[in-house]
Amino acid sequence: MAAVRDALAYAEESLGIRRLLLRDELRTSGQDLLLEELGSLTTLSRSGQTAMRKRLAAYLERIERDDDALPFRFYPFRAEWSADKPIVIDPRISFGRPTVAGSGVSTGAPVDRIDAGESVEALPWDYGLEIVQIEDAILYERGA
Repeated sequence: MAAVRDALAYAEESLGIRRLLLRDELRTSGQDLLLEELGSLTTLSRSGQTAMRKRLAAYLERIERDDDALPFRFYPFRAEWSADKPIVIDPRISFGRPTVAGSGVSTGAPVDRIDAGESVEALPWDYGLEIVQIEDAILYERGA
């Protein structure tokens, strides 16, 4: 309840919004009160921190940079993978096509074979991968 009071106080004092709880732009994430404005969400329960910063930070953590701080490798993000990085996009490997991390195997290769009728269980031996890695490749290809 204290967080709601803090959000109401912030909205009134800093944003000049009265009667916040009656606004159509009010949203909640289950933990925070959010205000939708101009396509972005502002977290009212944390003194106006923009909610998109957290999401952007999660994506930026999945980019590896070289010694000159230039990006050279990207691990695509999926909620199912959370902190895991099973798929990598690296221009130095497979001409930048998505590959199963640590293998150099294109994510499309096992998916093409599955589409041709082979089973998931038949593929790991051919590629030197675990079944979970084949499943991650399928998940990436089907969601991409």
